[in-house]
Amino acid sequence: MNLSAKKKKTVVDPVCGMAVVPGVKEIITTIDGETYYFCAEGCRQSFEEHPQKFLSPRPAKKKGLWGRYLGTTGKSQRGPGDEMSLSDASPKVKGHN
Repeated sequence: MNLSAKKKKTVVDPVCGMAVVPGVKEIITTIDGETYYFCAEGCRQSFEEHPQKFLSPRPAKKKGLWGRYLGTTGKSQRGPGDEMSLSDASPKVKGHN
């Protein structure tokens, strides 16, 4: 391993989420005194057209096939602190409530 190699600091492209190394490929824009780095010119153009779309907080994405399925059905997953009783987990048997 080369000990003289320096770790390069990366930043995240606010449009696509790709890691960008500042100084390697200078595709940047500045809004309200803040500099933003981009992986490609298309990402920079999208950002400049609608910066608030990319600067506003995004809801957490549901991961995995099951999370995507629940997202399409409008159902939600149980979150931390949600309690589940045995009656919630066991199948209902006709005549036994």
